[in-house]
Amino acid sequence: MHFGQVANFKTNSNIPIEKFAIAINSNLKKSILIKSAEEVEEKFHSRLSCKQKTYRYIINNSKVGTAIYRNLETHIPMKLDIEKMKKAISYFEGEHDFKAFKASGTSSKSSIRTIYKAEIIEKPEDKIWIELTGNGFLYNMVRIIAGTLVEVGLGNIRSRRYFYYYTRKR
Repeated sequence: MHFGQVANFKTNSNIPIEKFAIAINSNLKKSILIKSAEEVEEKFHSRLSCKQKTYRYIINNSKVGTAIYRNLETHIPMKLDIEKMKKAISYFEGEHDFKAFKASGTSSKSSIRTIYKAEIIEKPEDKIWIELTGNGFLYNMVRIIAGTLVEVGLGNIRSRRYFYYYTRKR
């Protein structure tokens, strides 16, 4: 699920900036919506200029799941130990080498990333949010972290040794 995505492009359009979002939206699929547009400096790059990013991974921890949101969340019908997951996610905060938490084929030169905030948030209707805010993420890093936290919540991974080994600087 993506909220607050920022994109940029160069144009010579004569459309006034205050009308730009409306003009673009009229040509997009209904699943994409431009909320606002603004002019930025020529050197601005939406991916390279950002200071931090936040990813939210949503788990539906109910027994039966949902039809409406099935493509927007992961359904885990087994009861998860939220307290163990909360303890485990804290090990991700700080600067670490996330080499073990990237998909193969990742082109990044360095796998060292800084996570400023990592939390498990319990929501109504058996929803669990995994939120990570950092200076950047490797390809599939958050998905792999979320899967690892699910394994912790299921009791399949004991977090302290595992996270020390896989996230320490090497």
